[in-house]
Amino acid sequence: MAKNKDSISYIFTVAFLVCLVCAVIVSTAAVSLRPLQQKNKEVDLKSNILAAAGLLEDGKSVEESFSQIETRLVDIDTGMFSDAFDVDTFDPVKAVGDASITETLDKSVDIAGLKRREKYTEVYLVRDAAGEIETLILPIRGYGLWSTLWGFVALESDFNTVVGLGFYSHAETPGLGGEVDNPSWKAQWSGKKITGDDGELLIEVTKGGKADPDSDYQVDGLSGATLTTNGVSNLVRFWLGENGFEPLINNLKAGGA
Repeated sequence: MAKNKDSISYIFTVAFLVCLVCAVIVSTAAVSLRPLQQKNKEVDLKSNILAAAGLLEDGKSVEESFSQIETRLVDIDTGMFSDAFDVDTFDPVKAVGDASITETLDKSVDIAGLKRREKYTEVYLVRDAAGEIETLILPIRGYGLWSTLWGFVALESDFNTVVGLGFYSHAETPGLGGEVDNPSWKAQWSGKKITGDDGELLIEVTKGGKADPDSDYQVDGLSGATLTTNGVSNLVRFWLGENGFEPLINNLKAGGA
């Protein structure tokens, strides 16, 4: 008996089969492309680490340039390098959401709007020919106006002078807070100092147009983006302060971690 192609059951059957085939195709593509997506994600992260340290080179692949980077796990509380996790499998981003290795921050110290802070994370080292650290690259994050900004700040061998800073993920307003990606704004960070001679944390992002051009510690804020400017200033000060990487920095200054 010929099927009635205008019947409701026939239409639903065909629609179901089409959806099923499409779902199989999409699922297969997603699974097969996952390793490539993960690889691209890793390469993008590495390129941002290199960019913060000024180590991206024309004519060199990201993987080749990153071969000079040493990845270390650090216990943020003690400022000591740790073997608690394998750096080859440890995911710093996932660690942020892992309740077993994060701790609640008191509102009085949570100037970056993190709510919780991980106990362990990865930092990145570049060593000179003698094996001494010449660049230290630290992960940073904090809340701006609309989003959490994720990035890196790189320090020179004195662990007090900024090499560079950059963000690889945020959703700030294009043309305003989104100007954190502007190369001319990022260039202001190079050469700035974190602390004064007495160790006091002095680095800050000021209101747009208010930075002292002769200051070793001030970066001019983003015009028209006060909340993003404040967020960047707070997150940088948090991660370079006592509740962030200050213990690690002090240990490295003293000759060990």
